[in-house]
Amino acid sequence: MFLSEYDVIVVGAGHAGSEAAAAAANLGSKTLLVTMSLQNIAQMSCNPAMGGIAKGQIVREIDALGGYSGIVSDRTAIQFKMLNKSKGPAMWSPRVQSDRMRFAEEWRMMLEGTANLDFYQEMVSGLIFENGAIKGIKTSLGVEIRSKSVVLTNGTFLNGLIHIGEKQFGGGRAGESAAYGITEDLVNVGFESGRMKTGTPPRVDGRSLDFSKMNEERGDAKPHKFSYSDLTSPLKQQRSCYMTYTSNEVHSILREGFDRSPMFNGRIKSLGPRYCPSIEDKINRFADKERHQLFVEPEGWNTCEMYVNGFSTSLPEDIQYKALRSVVGFENVKFFRPGYAIEYDYFPPTQLKHTLETKLVEGLFFAGQINGTTGYEEAAAQGLMAGINAHLKVHDKAPLILKRDEAYIGVLIDDLITKGTEEPYRMFTSRAEYRTLLRQDNADFRLTPLSFEIGLASESRLRRMEKKLNESEKMVAFFKETSVSVAETNPILAAKDTSLITQGDKMFKVFSRPQIDLDDILQFEKVKHYIEENELDDEILEQAEIQVKYSGYIEKERNNADKLTRLEEVKIPENFDYSKIKSMSIEARQKLDKIRPVTISQASRISGVSPSDVSVLLIYMGR
Repeated sequence: MFLSEYDVIVVGAGHAGSEAAAAAANLGSKTLLVTMSLQNIAQMSCNPAMGGIAKGQIVREIDALGGYSGIVSDRTAIQFKMLNKSKGPAMWSPRVQSDRMRFAEEWRMMLEGTANLDFYQEMVSGLIFENGAIKGIKTSLGVEIRSKSVVLTNGTFLNGLIHIGEKQFGGGRAGESAAYGITEDLVNVGFESGRMKTGTPPRVDGRSLDFSKMNEERGDAKPHKFSYSDLTSPLKQQRSCYMTYTSNEVHSILREGFDRSPMFNGRIKSLGPRYCPSIEDKINRFADKERHQLFVEPEGWNTCEMYVNGFSTSLPEDIQYKALRSVVGFENVKFFRPGYAIEYDYFPPTQLKHTLETKLVEGLFFAGQINGTTGYEEAAAQGLMAGINAHLKVHDKAPLILKRDEAYIGVLIDDLITKGTEEPYRMFTSRAEYRTLLRQDNADFRLTPLSFEIGLASESRLRRMEKKLNESEKMVAFFKETSVSVAETNPILAAKDTSLITQGDKMFKVFSRPQIDLDDILQFEKVKHYIEENELDDEILEQAEIQVKYSGYIEKERNNADKLTRLEEVKIPENFDYSKIKSMSIEARQKLDKIRPVTISQASRISGVSPSDVSVLLIYMGR
């Protein structure tokens, strides 16, 4: 056999598969990445962007753990924006527009430069099971490759079906065939499967658009970057995006095609992402709205291809074209390709453990859209954790499980396996109870030590994080210890229309005022001298500012999280018999038996399990 046995085989090379393969290989596992097309590794199937609300925090967490997404995003970015800067730092979310072609190329180059990682191009058509464990894969050519663990990251390819108006055809992505055989093998051994859908907008020729009629959307004047490492630098130049709007005329044209839409004529029965609806869904659900925003996003530095964000659709191509020509700036639009919807198989994630290993088959892990999620960032995070835990499993080491107060990734995985999902799951800041703790600026403090401990984050990463933490803490101490006079402080306070001080005070107290920001504090000569003497960069200053201005909120949330941790430490026996608890509701017993929660805290988050059910459970456990 020309392919030897592996520690970890990763099936699929999208965002989840690429992170999974990199993590397992970097940890030392002999890893194989199998994909139907080596030309499309980490392809951006939908919008050419990474990050955004809550998603930017996830990319930062991936980077802090030693994943590649942040580095690739920085190296191939064409625009950077920190979203939600008008709100508190818990809501700040980094986002980049990416060069789609360079993004995939950079991912491939990084993977090819990763030791312990092999590649193989072919469709995986089956799985090898023995005695309740995964033992390898089968390909469409009949090749069998053995492995101690397998990570499935199949995206939208499992029995994928593409819809454009009345037309439908098999495919996992535009121009690529669907994957067949894996779903059937999984169902045959007892897995429950379902169908979901997602969609994508038309791609258009930027040379045919009139940008002078649209609103220009520039990047940040002082762009940040995703990666905490020194492997990347902030952008020096950026490309603009543009914004325009639909209209009542556009909506009327779109409605002409509703009877030919697979969404409305019943051909698509599966659920799509509620928070990223198609344009036909928007004008149907929000009939009172006279217009909807459309963002015109460049696909790269040098290409004229444009992505029409906000116009996801599966309407017939003639309707798509006619409607877009009625949008301001699109009067002479030329299509590169129409939008389409795609239906695909997924497996309800309540069938997984917190490690993303399946409960039913030992050594088999699921990550990405196969678990019912949507979004590159959610997929990449799952891939990273599945790759880490597949390696740890194979080498008989303790798993890495992130808690809800440690990472958005912890919230994501816990939500999936505890609550499941019947529609494509997307991360939001509101899903996290402790978002003041889970900020984009401190992901390295939270996660790099954990990653270093298992051997993924390098020592240089850890030392860089420790230096940043040490310097920011010293600066906060400087603010607490340094006094300021009435003469130097009051002019600054007066300029901000906030009450003056009548006697000298500590700088920390002045800085804590909501009206006072970092630029105000930088007017004090003592602060300027301290920064110059210690050669502090913007990252340290921003971190110190957050620690000063939000110290009360952070401390309160940390206390709340610590209370929850006590319930996390109350473990439920693995084979606990819920059927014997007659004083618990039938629904709670059924849900608990299906999910098999590991802790009391997890049990309390299951839909259908009430606080009184949890109390009864504690009593039965002798607590």
